[in-house]
Amino acid sequence: LGDRDALRYMVDAMFVHYFGTRIDKVVSAEARGFIFGPAVAYHLGAGFVAVRKPGKLPYKTRQVTYALEYGTDTLTIHEDALKRGDHVLLVDDLLATGGTMAATAHLVEQMGGKIAGAGFIIELGFLKGREKLKGYDVFSLIRYDKE
Repeated sequence: LGDRDALRYMVDAMFVHYFGTRIDKVVSAEARGFIFGPAVAYHLGAGFVAVRKPGKLPYKTRQVTYALEYGTDTLTIHEDALKRGDHVLLVDDLLATGGTMAATAHLVEQMGGKIAGAGFIIELGFLKGREKLKGYDVFSLIRYDKE
């Protein structure tokens, strides 16, 4: 993130991959997704929506609880953040096991949004997170297939 050329490349590459795809909103889960999501949204001419832990958003929310390897977690989204039929790009820094992004996709779809894709800077392919996002256009800039 401290290297301006690398940061520019990451944001531009995500933009180029999804250029020409209808995207109304970019949705990112806290916290590092908040670094890339708004920048990609800006370049795509889309709005940005934050998905956060319970109690962090100031308005009425919807929530989803999902399983982790070691327990459960919960994510929330403002109930007015999306309109039915919005085309949504999910953006995060890392795709590991896929649980957080699958839960985020579930929230978006509960609200009537359509997933246009899921973009990541890094994918840990050996953790098979992509399997939880079957049916979506999953894009990653860097992929590690070995531990």
